Parts: sequence; C-alpha cells; structure tokens
Amino acid sequence: MKFEQNFSMLFEDLNLPELFITEYFCNANGDYVKIYLYCLFLCKYGGEISALDLSKKLSIPIKSVEAGLKYWEEQKVLIKKNKTYELADLKMIAVNKLYTPKLTSSPEDAIENNERNVLRTQAINEINTSFFQGVMSPTWYTLIDNFFQKYSFDEDVMVALFRYCFDKQALHAKYIQAVAEGWANQKITHMSDLEKYSAEREQTDKIKKSISKKLGYTRNLTQFEEAYIEKWTKDFNYPMDVIEIALKKTTSTPNFNFKYLDSIITDWHEKNLNTSIDITNYIKEQKQKAKELKSLKKSIEQGQTTLPKYFSESGQYTNLDQYYSDL
Repeated sequence: MKFEQNFSMLFEDLNLPELFITEYFCNANGDYVKIYLYCLFLCKYGGEISALDLSKKLSIPIKSVEAGLKYWEEQKVLIKKNKTYELADLKMIAVNKLYTPKLTSSPEDAIENNERNVLRTQAINEINTSFFQGVMSPTWYTLIDNFFQKYSFDEDVMVALFRYCFDKQALHAKYIQAVAEGWANQKITHMSDLEKYSAEREQTDKIKKSISKKLGYTRNLTQFEEAYIEKWTKDFNYPMDVIEIALKKTTSTPNFNFKYLDSIITDWHEKNLNTSIDITNYIKEQKQKAKELKSLKKSIEQGQTTLPKYFSESGQYTNLDQYYSDL
C-alpha cells in the first residue's frame, strides 16, 4: 500500500496540525497514534509499505495495525483509494464540521454570542482552562454553543457536563453528546434539576449494589435486572426496605428470578401498598385469612355450615386476595 498527501509539506519537518492533538490524539490509543505519525512520515516521501512490514517496523501486532488503519479510516483521517492511502487535511475536516447545514453558528459567532452574556463567557472559559489546558479547539466552541441552544442548559449545568465526562475519562464529542441527550431527556436544565437527578441516581445505584450483595452476586447485574430495579425505585418510588421484604420472601423459592420478584413488587404497587408498614400489615392480613381458611375447611369437614362473609355458599372464596406460596 502506498501513502500520499493532498497538502503541501515544506523542508524536513513533519507538518502535524495542532488539530491532531486537540481533536484526535487524546482519544486514540498509543499504537494508533504511532501508526498515524509513521504514515504521515511516509507521505512526505510518497513511501510504500505493507501492513505486515508496518507491523514489524513499529513492533505492533499485525491485527493492531489493521485495526489502527480501520480506526483512522472511520475517523476520516485516512482515505483509502484501492491500494493507496491518502492522509486527509485535518484543517479542512474541521472547517467542514463547523460549516454544515445543521449548525447555526461559527466558532467566531459562538464566542461573540457568549460575550454578550458574562456568565456564559465565564462558563466557556472555565471549560477551556479546566479541561483543555486553555487550548480548546474551535469545534468545541460551536458544540458548546449548540448545546446551549438545543438543550437550554444553564452555565453551571454545562460546566458540570464537561466535568462529568472528564472524570469518566471520556472527554470526546460523541460521549458528551450522549450524556447531554440523557440529561435533556431527564428534563435537566438547571443545577437544581441535576442535583435532584444525581441524588436519585446515587440512591438507585446504592440499592442495586445492596440487592447484588444480598443475592450473593459476584457478577454485575444485567441490563434487564437493572431495568427492573429502576422500575421499582423510580416508577414505584419504593425504598430498599420494601424491596428487601420481597427478596426475603422470594429468594428461597426454586428457580428464583427477577421476573418473579417483579411480579410480587408490582402486585404491591397495584394494591397501593406504599410503605414497608403497609406491606407488612398486608402480609399479616393474608396470613390471618389463610388461618381462617384452614379453620373453615376443618369446620366443613365436621359438618359446620356457617361460612365467613367472603365465602360463597359452595365454600369457594370470592374476594380473598391472592396468597403467596410462602405465607
């Protein structure tokens, strides 16, 4: 395969645009960066090299070389043309990102708009200095400006968004976009909304860990198991003490699963049992009814015909609540 360039390079220096550092370097693994830099070097002289020779030259496994080339193709940094690779002009890529029909402002417009609002300007500066060492690339200014317009985030939420992604070691556009979408779906616009959401999230995470511990799981909960727990905590607003009652009454059953556990908790919710006290009293009532049923059967066997009000003349109960198997 042969590497060619489509932009001029002067003297003996490699022309590495700073955009490579700000836009690509931090998100690519070390082997991929080595591959790109060597390809850039080859482009200077129109050099040719096979993937196998590139593997040997850089001391990188052939699979990693192939994966690296594919990665840069996906990033549109390398353009494959038959057996030839062309290195794209990173500056032109940045320009194309900035000026697409979906965007309503250029970096310069974004900065100008932000300067009209002191708080917004302070937020932009804080993001730049805290997470980009003061050298935030132009595309980020436009992205932030679009976030302000699309999601109506206030300045504190915008800074918190970047801090969250930075702490997750995922400070790249796709991840930040996904988190921003998630926050917007939760109707987060102000810091108070975010604090409430974070507190609820933290409480749900604690309950997930507590359930895993009580079940003796050494594995992570599956996506479906987590969905059940979020249903109980968010939709039903049940705390851990309610879920623990269900766990105690179901984990001893054969072939325990979350679907069965969910059926119990959903039954409580449909009966408007909102607290552990409500549920405990309900269970006591069921036990009492079970005891009465046992006494009734004994009376019938002895020829007694007087029936409790919730039984029909045939001896079948008509409005007795569903019994659990372990009552």
